[in-house]
Amino acid sequence: MNDFLFHHGTRETLKRQAKEGYVVIVPLGATEQHGPHLPVCTDTMIGEHIVLEACRKAADSMKLLMAPILPVGCSQHHLAFGGTLSFSSSTYLLLLKELGESLVAGGFRKIIFLNAHGGNEPLMHQAAQDLAVQHDIWTASASYWSLSREALNELHAHEMGMVPGHAGGFEASLIASLDPQLIQGGQDTVEGAKHLQRSWIHGGPPGSYVGKHNELTGMDGYTDSISPMDGAKGASYLQAIIEATAHWLLQVDQWMNEGAQATT
Repeated sequence: MNDFLFHHGTRETLKRQAKEGYVVIVPLGATEQHGPHLPVCTDTMIGEHIVLEACRKAADSMKLLMAPILPVGCSQHHLAFGGTLSFSSSTYLLLLKELGESLVAGGFRKIIFLNAHGGNEPLMHQAAQDLAVQHDIWTASASYWSLSREALNELHAHEMGMVPGHAGGFEASLIASLDPQLIQGGQDTVEGAKHLQRSWIHGGPPGSYVGKHNELTGMDGYTDSISPMDGAKGASYLQAIIEATAHWLLQVDQWMNEGAQATT
């Protein structure tokens, strides 16, 4: 049963759940090019699966609602390749804030953004911060790869290439575990992609940023080859991500509840 789905509720049940202190989880995806081989729904498909399964695990221990995934994000750096839908950064920030404000207007006081696309991340964090500044609410935000970094390291996910990278071996492995028929052309399609890699992409210590015009996701729109792709390993990565995400949700819920009690 997925009775934690926000969009399955009526206005009356949702108003009651808002009064009862339910947390609303807002998943963030994207519709953007993923090279010649992966579908443009890659981030949305991966993100929706992770959040759905993590919510299913956490729902027994916390009061939560999962909102419909937002399937379009900030993907301006992909537009030149085609096959991409995007909001500008200013529009996306405003969109997330107004989504949050609609939840606040509906009576909800706990909002969590969970993200599956790199271009959304800084704007998601800013929106969460702005909402908490402007309203008497709790917010939190995270991308799945940050929550699961330690677990993925233990599984040696870096053997697939950049984690998460963009349209490389890691993401291809996740899609191969979810729906391998969506992968076009087989492993040979981008076998030569190693020459496209840029060591500076996601390089440096956490919190730093390096970018170059037209190469934010590799020279041809993907960061590394899918030749190490492995659907079975992809399934194990997904399970580890789901477990880490569910654990974080429960931890954040505990912090929110403890904080609420401390102010009463």
